[in-house]
Amino acid sequence: MPDLLIELFSEEIPARMQRQAAEDLRRLMTDGLVEAGLTYAHAAAFATPRRLALAVEGLLDRSPALREERKGPRTDAPDQALEGFLRSTGLTKDQLQARDDKKGQVWFAVVEKPGRPAAEIVAEVLERTVRDFPWPKSMRWGAGTLRWVRPLHSILCLVTDEAGEATVVPVEIDGIRAGDTTRGHRFMAPGAFRVSSFDDYVAKLKRAHVILSAEERAEHIWHDATQAAFAQGLELVEDKGLLAEVAGLVEWPVVLMGEIGAEFLDLPPEVLRTSMKEHQKFFSVTDKAGRIVRFVTVANRETADDGATILKGNRKVLSARLSDAKFFWENDLRVAKAGMGEWLEALKAVTFHNKLGSQAERIERIAALARELAPLVGADPEKAETAARMAKADLSSEMVYEFPELQGVMGAYYAKAAGQGEDVAAVAREHYQPLGPSDDVPSAPLSVAVALADKIDTLTGFWAIDEKPTGSKDPFALRRAALGVIRLIAANEFRIALNDMFQRANEIAGPRSNAFADINEMRSFLHDRLKVYLRDRGIRHDVIDACLAMPNADDLTLLVRRAEALQAFLDTEDGGNLLQGFRRAHNILTQAQEKDGVEYSYGPDPKLAETDEERALFAALDDAQAKIAPAMQSEDFGAAMAALADLRAPIDAFFEAVQVNAESQILRRNRLNLLHRISALCLGVADLTRLEG
Repeated sequence: MPDLLIELFSEEIPARMQRQAAEDLRRLMTDGLVEAGLTYAHAAAFATPRRLALAVEGLLDRSPALREERKGPRTDAPDQALEGFLRSTGLTKDQLQARDDKKGQVWFAVVEKPGRPAAEIVAEVLERTVRDFPWPKSMRWGAGTLRWVRPLHSILCLVTDEAGEATVVPVEIDGIRAGDTTRGHRFMAPGAFRVSSFDDYVAKLKRAHVILSAEERAEHIWHDATQAAFAQGLELVEDKGLLAEVAGLVEWPVVLMGEIGAEFLDLPPEVLRTSMKEHQKFFSVTDKAGRIVRFVTVANRETADDGATILKGNRKVLSARLSDAKFFWENDLRVAKAGMGEWLEALKAVTFHNKLGSQAERIERIAALARELAPLVGADPEKAETAARMAKADLSSEMVYEFPELQGVMGAYYAKAAGQGEDVAAVAREHYQPLGPSDDVPSAPLSVAVALADKIDTLTGFWAIDEKPTGSKDPFALRRAALGVIRLIAANEFRIALNDMFQRANEIAGPRSNAFADINEMRSFLHDRLKVYLRDRGIRHDVIDACLAMPNADDLTLLVRRAEALQAFLDTEDGGNLLQGFRRAHNILTQAQEKDGVEYSYGPDPKLAETDEERALFAALDDAQAKIAPAMQSEDFGAAMAALADLRAPIDAFFEAVQVNAESQILRRNRLNLLHRISALCLGVADLTRLEG
């Protein structure tokens, strides 16, 4: 079976687009080949700054011949039906066959499609792929009609048979004719050379200073950079995102390590790291004390002076960038030491949302709500209000204007400069958390109070102006805010009623916007997000529904505890069997009540018990109730579930030995009341009727 090699050679492809582009090339080509009848054994795609490549192994040399029989209309059907059938098959009437069917004679078409050579199919699929390639952004150049991310220079397209004989696939796209040549490194080996197979292609590219695999380039960068740092007793700061990006910027990575000017070493490490990463794509290198003292850059070529000229230029550019950062830092410190009032005043002119006012107004709402929430999370109300006012002041700072990703981080530095303690300063950094499902959850009381106030104000405000998430659209990240509220409360096990929290936020925000959020809707929204949160922790959605139906459903910590205990109970054999016993009791009881038109909810009389199994169930229910009542009172759901588990055997034995619908109406009523007691005891722990299966 032959192998296929394709290379699309162009000007530099943006690093952020390369991985997806390689995957799109693999997907579009292999889907097109398979659709045309060409199966294959394996396919792999690659990307460098100047090329996309695809290697397909074990491709069929031609598509198989196909024979398909299609049933058409009856022979006496109207002409329009016959004409439609002929159009769909591409045949003429004399090519059809009349065959006997249950309802008379019917036209049949025998459609035969001969096999086609692989090269012919590859050419068609490749042209369609190139012309319809899903680049996020593309351009047209010259007089052609082709759009590509950057000007496309050449196409390599080879089919290599099992004997190693390579054949160029005859395809031409917008004047670019496919061939068997490519080029190496732009500067170190710019000449063209021929290739005959994928292995030959990879080997010759490497000799021409091009590493085809992005993963191999990344490994090379990481190895050389860590070794260079280690040799000087230093450590490279890991950054997987930056590593992947830099691997997409070079075809022949050459690692160089340089020094940072001593005048910049006192800048906050986050400023150094962010400035170097965002502006220069430099890695940070730290000493044993954790201070950033060096940088690593990755050049795209080897030089006669071992990169000295490149490093000199990089240091010059970096110094200019860090000089700006130092200027911002020193200016910001001046404002911070004066109390940050200048920044807070400036936020009055910054719109948060045209229906929700300015950033300054939002800060006041958050401060007021943080003061209310503080006692519930163990924080000082005065400090919480102060911390909330200072937490977003850095939004006006020059440093955050230059590097928005440093909001909160810089706020912590500025709060300290303003004379605030570590706990207030930490709020600026931590109140944005958690940003995602894997982000850390703050535990410091002040940080939790302000983080909750921030997210609740977001939810209440946008709910009030009817900017709710719809389907996959959530422009104001309300799902993330809701998950943040859930994680803050659940991780810290705070006992906060959602209704009260939303009501207070409404009271604070409502008068200004003259709009109030629907508290029941918001609570339902949080419950939906809670289901997602708990499902990720292995708790079934019906288990959550069973707990949501119980009292105090706006207490998230209580909900989580109950759901975890119920899931653990149901995962046991006793739990599953008890559930079946409960369902049997509940169903018989429900059917009897519907039939008789009465409610069997009066206390059953143990004196009317006729069998040992019936008497044993009375005793077991008494014992379980004596354990469950205090357990539920103390919210020890595990103990309550364990007490329920003790009912499994007596309930099973009761149903084996006792006929509930006895001929005696006195016995029947007593036994139905006994079933009600089973049902009520189980339903007092969780609404088991909502469980599936």
